[in-house]
Amino acid sequence: MTQKRILVTGGAGFIGSHLCDRLIADGHDVIALDNFFTGDKRNVIHLMDNHHFELVRHDITEPVMLEVDQIYHFACPASPVHYQYNPVKTIKTSVMGTINMLGLAKRVRARVMLASTSEVYGDPKEHPQTESYWGNVNPIGERSCYDEGKRVAETLMMDYHRQNKVDVKIIRIFNTYGPRMAVNDGRVVSNFIIQALQNQDITIYGEGSQTRSFQYIDDLVEASVKMMNTENFIGPVNIGNPVEFTILELAERVIAQTGSASKIVKKPLPKDDPTQRKPDISMASRRLDWEPQVRLEDGLVKTISYFEEVLKRRN
Repeated sequence: MTQKRILVTGGAGFIGSHLCDRLIADGHDVIALDNFFTGDKRNVIHLMDNHHFELVRHDITEPVMLEVDQIYHFACPASPVHYQYNPVKTIKTSVMGTINMLGLAKRVRARVMLASTSEVYGDPKEHPQTESYWGNVNPIGERSCYDEGKRVAETLMMDYHRQNKVDVKIIRIFNTYGPRMAVNDGRVVSNFIIQALQNQDITIYGEGSQTRSFQYIDDLVEASVKMMNTENFIGPVNIGNPVEFTILELAERVIAQTGSASKIVKKPLPKDDPTQRKPDISMASRRLDWEPQVRLEDGLVKTISYFEEVLKRRN
């Protein structure tokens, strides 16, 4: 395989840092861009002495001049706690950031892949969700800075492709978990694990009957690399684990695996919270020869042990 120069936006983030690890292991030169809003230098500190790795503090809402062969465009806060903190900045990251990455790709003739999201389906009326489903999104809701930002980013990808012949790819990522998730992430897996490890009450919303599908980080990285290097396929393609769990089941499983004394407490449902989310991954299976390999219980073991270490450091 030819060595490439690869840019990863959001490279010090949860997903981006795992991607950097994989690309360097595959023999490439990697430049990670991050403004450290949700990224963390500790996620990539083990790569700092590697001559094939560079870390650049940069906000992608501003243009950047680099020479690269491929761009993995993963920069954007992805949990409600973070993307609702500064909603204007969130949508700017998706829109201006994507325009800047597409401009860079156009100039240097790089292939660019957008990390889009299952949130483009909104609160879906179709279950499971296929790539041809246009979604059910509230354009003026509190989540729309993220949902609509990613929908516009997909539009930009296709328009640059059609108008300027830019080589583009789109993946739609479903719930992903694993080591290096931020402690204050606010997402359900990290929340539950941290609450359980501290024997605090575990909060579920409504009856906990809403469903989610959880994919382990290694499966996502594998699919991303496969998609980037597949010819004649733009996407969008769903990348997720189609095994569905209710939120209540997840809470019970985390309590069992941590041996926690936590109790489950119910609170009212937040606004626009999707009731079900499950990917149809038949396209990924067919076009990328990919299916998730890591079962929830195995992925939770690694994630729990990561958060145990983080909490030890804090104490």
